Amino acid sequence: RYTCSQCCIQYICICTCIQSRHLFFTAHQHPNTGKSSRKCSNANTPILQIVATYNSIIIRKSTHTHTVYHHTMQDSAWDVTQSEEYGVRQSFQCWPSNRIEATRCVAPLGCLYTPLKEVNQHYMPQTALPYEPVICTGCKAILNPYCQVDYMSKLWTCMFCMTRNHFPKAYAENISETNLPAELIPQFVTCEYELPVNPYGPEGGVVSPPAFLFVVDVCMHKEELAELADSIQQVLNLLPPDALVGLITYGTNVNVYEVGFEGCPKSFVLRGDKEYDTGRVSELLGIHRGPAAAMAAMNGQAAPGAKPMPQLNHAIGSFLVKVSEGSFMLENMLEDLQKDPWPVPNDKRTARCTGVALSVAMGLMDAAYAKKGGRIMLFTSGPCTSGPGAIVSRAKTQDMRCHADLAQNKAPMHAKACEYYEKLSIRATGIDPNAKNPPKISVTVGAAHVVDIFACSLDQVGMLEMKGLVEATGGVMVLGDSFGQSVFKESFKRVFRRWPADKAYDQNEMVMGFSATVEVMTSREYKISGAIGPCSSLRKVSSNVSDIVVGTGGTNLWSLGGVNPNTTLAFYFDVANAASSSATQGKRRFLQFITRYQHANGRMRVRTTTLCGPWHSDPNDISPIKQSFDQEAAAILTARLAVHRTESEDVADVLMWVDRSLIRLAAKFADYRPDDPSSFRLPPAFGIYPQFIFHLRRSPFLQLFNSSPDEASYYRYILTGENTANSLVMIQPTLLSFSFNGPPEPALLDAQSVRPDAILLLDTFFHVVVFHGETIAAWREMKYHEQEEHASFRDLLEMPQEDAQIIMDSRFPVPRYIVCDQHKSEARFLMAKLNPSVTHHNAEGAVGAQVFTDDVSLRVFMEHLMKLAVQS
Repeated sequence: RYTCSQCCIQYICICTCIQSRHLFFTAHQHPNTGKSSRKCSNANTPILQIVATYNSIIIRKSTHTHTVYHHTMQDSAWDVTQSEEYGVRQSFQCWPSNRIEATRCVAPLGCLYTPLKEVNQHYMPQTALPYEPVICTGCKAILNPYCQVDYMSKLWTCMFCMTRNHFPKAYAENISETNLPAELIPQFVTCEYELPVNPYGPEGGVVSPPAFLFVVDVCMHKEELAELADSIQQVLNLLPPDALVGLITYGTNVNVYEVGFEGCPKSFVLRGDKEYDTGRVSELLGIHRGPAAAMAAMNGQAAPGAKPMPQLNHAIGSFLVKVSEGSFMLENMLEDLQKDPWPVPNDKRTARCTGVALSVAMGLMDAAYAKKGGRIMLFTSGPCTSGPGAIVSRAKTQDMRCHADLAQNKAPMHAKACEYYEKLSIRATGIDPNAKNPPKISVTVGAAHVVDIFACSLDQVGMLEMKGLVEATGGVMVLGDSFGQSVFKESFKRVFRRWPADKAYDQNEMVMGFSATVEVMTSREYKISGAIGPCSSLRKVSSNVSDIVVGTGGTNLWSLGGVNPNTTLAFYFDVANAASSSATQGKRRFLQFITRYQHANGRMRVRTTTLCGPWHSDPNDISPIKQSFDQEAAAILTARLAVHRTESEDVADVLMWVDRSLIRLAAKFADYRPDDPSSFRLPPAFGIYPQFIFHLRRSPFLQLFNSSPDEASYYRYILTGENTANSLVMIQPTLLSFSFNGPPEPALLDAQSVRPDAILLLDTFFHVVVFHGETIAAWREMKYHEQEEHASFRDLLEMPQEDAQIIMDSRFPVPRYIVCDQHKSEARFLMAKLNPSVTHHNAEGAVGAQVFTDDVSLRVFMEHLMKLAVQS
């Protein structure tokens, strides 16, 4: 940092050699008198010059190179949310340069990545690039703005493996410093490519539309069945005309409907007490044709060289038909659905073969639509009680498993059911995560067939056991009480939402992707430890894979299956450098995400996002690391890690780990005098991190009280797949206060915020609660809002309801809407989330509502944290 003698402005001048990634510092003279710089020792290497003032970064380009670095520093502060514009949030922007210092940072060294986030025009071209990406011949990374480009010799150098690559002919003929392709424009850190269709490929250039197979439980009450049938009929009008649809119902047995048979409703009945693999399903349904021939038949043409085969038994056109051709027949079938006719004794549960129905559905999709995008949508109203996958016996004398049963190994059918659904997930992805040896033929394509579960029941349905199947395929889970509630109806419709008509290259296409994979490329100085989220390992081993496994690790390539703009993965990294190594001094780290997926229009796309960040190598000065901390991202990374650990550890042990991590983090980065809690001060970058952890400890993700195993599994699954904003709402709900004292304002999530003359709006992501204070509720009961002289009171009652509707309109799954009054039963939904600063122990003279709990308040929590953190 230098001060100009003429203008008194401080400058930092950095000359960066991209070849060796070393930094050279030099004084910068006044702009009117020129500037001085120091050349890199490698005379043939292009030099990039960055001039940084105290409030901005000015980037000047030298000959034969272009701008690459995009982080902002203002008065030594970091804009930690800037990278969220292109779907990335990192726990630290500046990383320690060796493994020991990284471990001492305590907070996970990682990032949250949303592969299909809507990126604005400043960071991504607004049209998909209609050509193949340029790939490094060494490490298979993709060309990006951080690569060194030699415009004279038409070469580019990969910053991951330092391999020099030739540009393709089309690039070499036109590229120059003033004519750059989109992927080399400095601000476009994200690019998306739409791969051209190969007319000589196995599909003959035919683009495959998505397929939707509805698997309906007919053991529910007839009113529920009618509501469900009505919802599916409405959804048929939301599908593209060329989309394929099919229908399977199940109860005691499984019925596979031949929707393309026009004479009368026709179905194949399969027993519900045995498992069916793909070959057996194909044989029983008479599916003898390959997928290429079936697609050709659907488009009215025969595959070249194909032998004549029976036209009545192929799947496409019979079991899977176009919406434009089979919607009328399918609607009639749905209207005629009846409850399972098999009698049920009073001391028995209904025979429901959910596991067999899923097996048959996957067999049908594999046989008829292999490696093409599709969704298997399961609608269930109760637990599986028959055949493989059963979670409880039919005898009512056996209770449904609870948390205590699972902890004490007293759930006799749980392990076997989990094993069965794990086997189905292996069928869906083609990869066995428990296999000792990697497969001989590597799988590089994500699960094409997504499994979604819509469960509406007052009892448990087996979400806990089936979660692994949904997670491996990237499906959605919706849990409600009834198929007539908006939680199900609106959530089901939003699965099929479309891009707006004004979106450049996705207009009117469905907002979903299939067969998605994510590959992570890193610099040599650090490695990838694993990922947590709706993904499964494709077991691709590379040199940047760490021996330390976090979540789903041991690979740098994951299958996502189904993907949407909210799907977010958490990636964890491991610094590979030893303590005494100085290999990172003066260098920068690079990170690239490569997402491949099948778009809803049937075309394959590739999206790349490339990042760059600094290293910090001085262990005696941790201020750059401290100032670059993103407490929101770190809280979510810690929450996901804690949720993942609950699968193999007792919840009490996980809570202890969370507490110890917070104490170590505070001891590392806080300012204090040893053994003096009153001197404890957290830096601004860490100010609300303990508050996030306090609410995480009390959340349903780590507290099992008053929730079933299905509910706990559902909440945890949603947390591990949502984006940053939604995840923060789950951990620490938002609270708004409405009163006559002024406009709506955010309120503390505290018992003191409850006032008789105020209305509170609580958003927990899963619930939206409108809470009326005691006085407000009394005025409403006296119908003051219906009188013209009290129009302002009517407006006050309507404002939180309008805001609640705005929240619900943008949320998936749709939250449950609750309107309650103070001191009434449903007020518990709000009171359970508040910081218990006012309890029955200290209620005398306190402001606010009492919370009847023995949990400690945030103030007591912080007092204990300060006391333990400053201990010498």
